[in-house]
Amino acid sequence: MHQPPTLCDATRSLLLVVDIQPALTTAMPEQEAELMLNNTASLLQAAGTLGIPVLLTEQYPKGLGTTEPSLLEQLPAAARKFEKTGFSCCAAEGFAKALADTGRDQIIMVGQETHVCVLQTAFDLLNRGLPLFVAEDATCSRQSTHKLFALERMRTAGATITNYESVLFEWLRDAAHPDFKTLSKLLR
Repeated sequence: MHQPPTLCDATRSLLLVVDIQPALTTAMPEQEAELMLNNTASLLQAAGTLGIPVLLTEQYPKGLGTTEPSLLEQLPAAARKFEKTGFSCCAAEGFAKALADTGRDQIIMVGQETHVCVLQTAFDLLNRGLPLFVAEDATCSRQSTHKLFALERMRTAGATITNYESVLFEWLRDAAHPDFKTLSKLLR
């Protein structure tokens, strides 16, 4: 069934950051990894400013390390972090409860790898009936074709494929928003 189009809404959104860890990031194409890191940092800053909850996962941190330090610096104080070994974030202990506890029903997702953890999480969230937006320019895979086809699978399943700038402008909705001047600096 076709869903009516929706915009990202700062009062309904939650930002989900999936497994952006140095051991994984260094295996990605350098320019794509840099783009993912920069755009994710911008979304984290905006989420902090706008009071949008952030959930963050780390895939087997004992072996792959913790989240990229540049992103940890941007994490809002109330962000929740989950360690996991399952590829879907929904498999992480406590994740489903934390998601429900936010009271948010619209997920904005970024992370890596697009065709593994991002994809499996997307399908789990879509199967729960949650509106899902994937910021394609804040995701990464080792091979661009893997990312491309994963995004297409997510789109076909009902996810909205978007970009970080669209998310930011949709969260703000109006140039008269009190945080527009501050957050517009993230778009340069």
